[in-house]
Amino acid sequence: MKVKVIDESHEKDLENSVNNFLNSGDFDIIDIKFQVAIATSGEEQIYCFSAMIIYN
Repeated sequence: MKVKVIDESHEKDLENSVNNFLNSGDFDIIDIKFQVAIATSGEEQIYCFSAMIIYN
């Protein structure tokens, strides 16, 4: 069993990265976990979209 963690600052970038990874090999996906984190820096909001793919 292996784990791949992907982190992007935009949700569409995460979507593209996950799709690229899923299409890059012949493996069995066990699970995909998704998470969003939001932080503020002054008046700016910073988003972090991440996915953890568990596969064989």
